[in-house]
Amino acid sequence: GNNGGDGYVVARLAAHEGVVVSVLSLLAPESLSGDAATAYADFAAEGGIVMPWAGELDAQAELLVDAILGSGLERDVAGSYAAAVAALNQHPASVHAMDIPTGVNADTGAIMGSAVAADLTTTFVGLKAGLFLGSGRNYCGELTFSDLDIGEDCRTGIKAIYKRMDDGQLAALLPRRARGAHKGDFGHVLVIGGGPGMPGAARLCGEAALRSGAGRVSVATHPEHAALISAARPELMSHGISGSGHLSELIEKADVIAFGPGLGLSDWARECYAVVRGSNKASVWDADALNLLAAMPENASNRVITPHPGEAATLLGINAAQVQADRPGALAELAGKYGGVIVLKGAGTLISSDAGLPFVCSAGNPGMAAAGMGDALTGVIAAMLAQGLSLSDAAKAGVELHARAGDVAALDGERGMLASDLIAALPGVSNP
Repeated sequence: GNNGGDGYVVARLAAHEGVVVSVLSLLAPESLSGDAATAYADFAAEGGIVMPWAGELDAQAELLVDAILGSGLERDVAGSYAAAVAALNQHPASVHAMDIPTGVNADTGAIMGSAVAADLTTTFVGLKAGLFLGSGRNYCGELTFSDLDIGEDCRTGIKAIYKRMDDGQLAALLPRRARGAHKGDFGHVLVIGGGPGMPGAARLCGEAALRSGAGRVSVATHPEHAALISAARPELMSHGISGSGHLSELIEKADVIAFGPGLGLSDWARECYAVVRGSNKASVWDADALNLLAAMPENASNRVITPHPGEAATLLGINAAQVQADRPGALAELAGKYGGVIVLKGAGTLISSDAGLPFVCSAGNPGMAAAGMGDALTGVIAAMLAQGLSLSDAAKAGVELHARAGDVAALDGERGMLASDLIAALPGVSNP
């Protein structure tokens, strides 16, 4: 196919530069058609030789180029193709994949039987969703892009399936603050969480909201934690909640609710849930708030829910593997069942949209696979809502800021990264 054509172009250009090039083909070149046939003919016309795939790679090769199967792959890799994938993965040389690694589904990131684990992938013309979603991110290595200098007329008929947030869009949502601004201009977030034995999650959420620009942040928590949270972060206004009446009063004073971090499933948590579900305030739900919601499903338009794959599975009554196998489908099903805006967390976090294409976040790193990161995200999104962004824009900006802060924190190393490291990086990325 055309992926093979890309390989012949690379081989011809590399030979021009004096590189010793060997080409192994899984199909007879005579069977090629279209652009791939043209690319082969150009390579052959300049003396290029193609050898049939014989089941092994040259042990002395210093660079391997994967140009086997591309974005048109629709079934599992098998037979000689699977053998070639295995040989590429076992060879010590670096692997550079053309457009997308062989075996990665270009739309979903699912692995079609087996896939090449590339060190570098150069994708062409348009970014492929599968490079950012699911397992695809584990196989593409470093990612670079080339539009091949093609004109816009060549893009006719190519439909985008996701959007990404770029620097300009993010800056437009976070304008420079007026010199005469005061804290009331930037909203009041109420964090509700921190059930018995779990004060840290509520504190992380509240601090993330402050570090993302919320004017004020209050925390409604279990009575045993109120003093501890205030001592740990005095900028947070901490309230011990023992009855629904007090919580209702705090909700009335707030602009935005961040509900769920460290909530638990105790009677105290369920009492909080009963109060929050009766409020019409804009809210962000996470953690055990989602488990309680799954037990009593209801659709709400003024809410952002932020499930990870396990929580999404609970909300949909399926298992996490099914969610990961079709993350776009799970996102759509969650949006239809629960309303509002859905943030499906994970590698390539997805954000639903009523007004167009869903968004995918390409920032972030494996260091963020740690406790407390979701609590921080809830706080960041709540802060965006408090500063006047719409539900959809708050979710998009919040996810992007959270991921970018994670990338800043990871400059010191991914292993051992803490949620508090990410939170400390939020001011730097929140002032574009």
